[in-house]
Amino acid sequence: MLNFLPAPIIGAVAAIAIFFNTLFWCLLLYLAAIAKLIVPLSAWRRQWTKAAIWLAEAWISGNSAWMWLTQRTEWRVHGLDDLRYDEWYLVISNHQSWVDIFVLQHVFNKRIPFLKFFLKQELIWVPVIGLAWWALDFPFMKRYSREQIERHPELRGKDLETTRKACEKFKTTPVSVMNFLEGTRITPAKHKRQESPYQHLLKPKAGGIGFVLGAMGDQIDTMLDVTIVYPQGIPDAWNFLRGEVKEVEVIIKKRPIPAEFLNRDYQNDDAFRDGFQAWVRDLWLEKDMLLDQQLAAVPE
Repeated sequence: MLNFLPAPIIGAVAAIAIFFNTLFWCLLLYLAAIAKLIVPLSAWRRQWTKAAIWLAEAWISGNSAWMWLTQRTEWRVHGLDDLRYDEWYLVISNHQSWVDIFVLQHVFNKRIPFLKFFLKQELIWVPVIGLAWWALDFPFMKRYSREQIERHPELRGKDLETTRKACEKFKTTPVSVMNFLEGTRITPAKHKRQESPYQHLLKPKAGGIGFVLGAMGDQIDTMLDVTIVYPQGIPDAWNFLRGEVKEVEVIIKKRPIPAEFLNRDYQNDDAFRDGFQAWVRDLWLEKDMLLDQQLAAVPE
């Protein structure tokens, strides 16, 4: 443990560790991507997808190792019981800092399937990262706006069908689909600009997960509702690297997804969309109350 060192030195050690850990595993991940690319056979690609996921999980384990080496964080994690690596999950969480990503990966690594999120189709062409996302089978989807559908009625349902096809591979490889419902990290300015009705949260955006459940309702029927609490205040990147995040609390609630929300058309089914949005707002109200309760218990 190096947490006895001055904070700037701890930060430098952590930054160097992130860099070399990421560089090492990404180089191997690119080899897996190339192997998938050169042989367009489904069975071959499935095997290399599994290899890529193993490499990504090893990268996360490396991050957990340098966190253990440099940090003195007290982790309080609730709700890890009864989670399985061979099941499909929809994972949602509040979003306060980029540190949330490290928290979620650290907590869930190898306890549930590798966390993935939906990407816009155009992002597959992002240099370097796009290839890594493709190797890991992150689903790329194309959405059509209501205006596009009105101009071209033949596009109705195409976005959902495209996503269903992209998700066919998940029938053989369990996955955890991750979504930050707020769509962005909370800040006082964003909270004020939104006129958010929640004390500790931005307004949730239900469309993303509504679309996921429309495309993957046959596989995903369980939600992991995650609430991340930083008792000493929301950390920034440098706080985290310097080892100044002394406590992290993660509360996981395993929820069945109501059957009426599975395999529905979020974009074009108004009744479903209204009911689903109401359900998400209720979840968010409960999460806001939980955050208020946990933060109120922190000693002054």
